[in-house]
Amino acid sequence: MIRRHGSRPTIALWMLVAIADVALVVAAAGALVVTLAVVGALIMTGIVAGALLLQRRTMPQQESVFRRRA
Repeated sequence: MIRRHGSRPTIALWMLVAIADVALVVAAAGALVVTLAVVGALIMTGIVAGALLLQRRTMPQQESVFRRRA
């Protein structure tokens, strides 16, 4: 069977490579350093999400396009 370029098995192999890369970084840098980096990224994500939610303005209620006939 001939598979076209970019098929799912290729993506699965690249995902395995990515997981192996993360494991190598953890082994090289140390688990504590990686844990602190992940926690810091999560905190920053929470701060950004909170800021975006606080800046969201409510939309004024629009009048209905359809009007009832008497």
